[in-house]
Amino acid sequence: MAYDTDNVFAKILREEIPCKKIFESEHALAFHDVAPSAPVHILVIPKGPYHSYADFMTNAKSEEILDFFRTVQTVAHGQGVGDAFRLITNNGEQVGQTVHHFHMHILGGKTLDKLVAD
Repeated sequence: MAYDTDNVFAKILREEIPCKKIFESEHALAFHDVAPSAPVHILVIPKGPYHSYADFMTNAKSEEILDFFRTVQTVAHGQGVGDAFRLITNNGEQVGQTVHHFHMHILGGKTLDKLVAD
């Protein structure tokens, strides 16, 4: 799959669409989700053009991967949820990926239901 440079996260990275930024590192950006599913619902995206988790893990440089996951940790712990949070990423449309730019959801701030319905 080719990377779509017109996806919403690419536009956020180019500052064509505003976001409520929480944290930015050399290789990642964290911001509030516009349609939160929990009291704390943050998205973390890499700054590089990776369309999925698989693409990111296969093609990103080690520095990008380390910086991304450290950003996730820093942001999760900085939101007042302690160690009680959920990380979600969807890899492919079959499992719910709607924006084809790798991103991770950080959810917390309340008791969360089961991840997948029976």
